[in-house]
Amino acid sequence: MSCCDAPGLMPIEEAMANILENTHTVKETETLPLDKALGRVLACDILSPIHVPPFDNSAMDGYAVRIADLDVSTTLPLAGQSFAGAPLKRQWPPLTCIRIMTGAQIPAGCDAVIMQELATVTEQGIQFDASPVTRHQNIRPLGDDIKVGQMVLSKGKRLTPRDLPMLASLGVANIQVYRKPIVATFSTGDELKPVGTPLGEGEIYDSNRYGTIPLFKKFGCDVVDLGVIPDDPALLTKAFEHAQANADVVVTSGGVSVGEADFTKDILEQTGEIGFWKLAIKPGKPFAFGKLNNALFCGLPGNPVSAFMTSYILVQPLLAKMSGDSDWKPEPILQATTHCAFKKVPGRTDYQRGIYAINEKGQFVVETTGNQSSGAFRSMSLANCFVILERERGRVEVGETVQIQLFNSTLY
Repeated sequence: MSCCDAPGLMPIEEAMANILENTHTVKETETLPLDKALGRVLACDILSPIHVPPFDNSAMDGYAVRIADLDVSTTLPLAGQSFAGAPLKRQWPPLTCIRIMTGAQIPAGCDAVIMQELATVTEQGIQFDASPVTRHQNIRPLGDDIKVGQMVLSKGKRLTPRDLPMLASLGVANIQVYRKPIVATFSTGDELKPVGTPLGEGEIYDSNRYGTIPLFKKFGCDVVDLGVIPDDPALLTKAFEHAQANADVVVTSGGVSVGEADFTKDILEQTGEIGFWKLAIKPGKPFAFGKLNNALFCGLPGNPVSAFMTSYILVQPLLAKMSGDSDWKPEPILQATTHCAFKKVPGRTDYQRGIYAINEKGQFVVETTGNQSSGAFRSMSLANCFVILERERGRVEVGETVQIQLFNSTLY
């Protein structure tokens, strides 16, 4: 059996292309102080306003010398000092040396810095050993790291803890970034009850939003949480109207299957446009994507693992593109050897939860987390990777090679 044997099921690759084709970057920007910009996406290129370093400086604690003076004598009297933030300001007489510390400005006329381990303090001055001295030795020249006008970060870069210190070293105080996309989300179902309350017959706790909302925030979005909406067409319609009026993307959980009480799909057909709503993936087949009047729509399946996994696999790249993050890409696909069998029926791409390790030979190995039911969230909690089994593939035996995708930082 192949995907073509399952009518109406769209391959995940086609679904992803459809989603991205219909997603556009937000246009609005804002200017933030540097200390508030972590995780935000640059809305313009950043060019360096200065050289870094802004002057020639010493790479070592030692002594600033003129090579011509060393040709006359290898013992030079000490004539002053240059420390970081306190450079030498007076004339430097010939046939002398200057005590200098790491990062300090190089005195005018200095050819080289000799590290202090190669020098001895004597009554006559600083005696240098016979090691050869080369021009510019241990000197970091002006602009050695960054030159004025050089592009240091490109538009579309999401700022990391590694970027902020560099921008601070340039004296950049404020940054223009795209505003955060806004996600409005709610769960649907009469059976859903708040955590911390007793369960009645046939009821379950509303767990999906405890996974998806933190994900959306980690994806760099602001979230409007509308809670749980009962299976009532009028209430659902009102919720959709409120959500699309206050968000760029509306994400719901449940209500996109084929049950008699699954009204979300019907309401969407009346108030918007459905691009697709059945995918050839497992878990997550009843995933819907479409457009409302003022927002995009993603309908997640109701089962906890399915909702979480489709948020990670399908909603994450949508929100990355909407936020302007041009660097985002999924984690690479790696090859691993199985330490156990994996159940699989051909027909859908299967994202099973796995635990990978690296063996003594430096090779990736993987085993299952156990129960792969779309309602068994413990398998997601235990996992550190997805085992991606191709649509046409069947059962996998011990020792076979499979594809794995390690989790990115949003799951930690």
